[in-house]
Amino acid sequence: MKNRKILLFISSVLPSLLLSAEPSAFGAGDLNSPNPYGLTSNEKVILDTKKRLHKVSVKSNNQGNQLDSLRERIDGLQSIIESLSRKAHNNKINLNRQAQENKKNIQNSNEYENRLSEIVKANEVSISQQQHVLNEMSKLIDTINAQYVSKEEFNVLVKDVNNFKDLIAKELKARTKKVPTSNFKSKTSAEVATQAKAYYNKKYYTKAIESYEYLIKKKYKPAYAHYMIGEMNFRRKNYSNAISYFKKSSSLYSKASYMPKLMLHTAISMNNTGDKAHANAFFEAVVAKYPNSAEAEVAREYIQQ
Repeated sequence: MKNRKILLFISSVLPSLLLSAEPSAFGAGDLNSPNPYGLTSNEKVILDTKKRLHKVSVKSNNQGNQLDSLRERIDGLQSIIESLSRKAHNNKINLNRQAQENKKNIQNSNEYENRLSEIVKANEVSISQQQHVLNEMSKLIDTINAQYVSKEEFNVLVKDVNNFKDLIAKELKARTKKVPTSNFKSKTSAEVATQAKAYYNKKYYTKAIESYEYLIKKKYKPAYAHYMIGEMNFRRKNYSNAISYFKKSSSLYSKASYMPKLMLHTAISMNNTGDKAHANAFFEAVVAKYPNSAEAEVAREYIQQ
């Protein structure tokens, strides 16, 4: 019963926790996808834990159904045993009664022995049936012991759930981390944007990202801010994060002048994370949509490779 409660907890909490983590990009990082790609390290751990918990959940649910069936069979066998026990008891009474009657009324010893033999045989059959039922119950108990989730498996499951909750909490905390505003209070959003670009040109990426995150919070040119943060993650080789910001930028404004580079860098990021199939699709899209651009030339080289 305790196992089933923890699994019910998993099945109710797991979907909400996974949905709270925003997918990464162009379908990448979507943990609900049949074939997820472009995952961060935390997302990979989440996906692996999700699969492990699902396997244990399925196993426990199957065992729960088997146990319900076994309980019904055991109840039926118990009823049979009770019936056989009553018959054996009645046979014993009849045997005693018959013995008393035979002592009084039956003078023929052969007839007495025949009746006695019949009662003894009936009692032997009843005992044999009881033994068969006990053997069946023993097999059922062995089946339960062999297939049921062990205490060690249950403890591992509980540990996985707790670790999974901690991981999700850290992931959500990282996603909702507040950007310090003390450095920007005296400046307009346009001034912050100018300073952010200056930080970017000097390769002060930490300060630049902080500035663009502030602009996103203020909803000041959010498409461009997401694109710039994506570019800095791309330059730092944080490809999964880069894909995430590129996706958001594209969803906010798909006709921006920087779209050729955004799509090219998305493709390269996917290629570097091992997602060759989606990377090739993006390279081909760059060539098809921007055939005369410098980005298309680079995309053609990747396609040829």
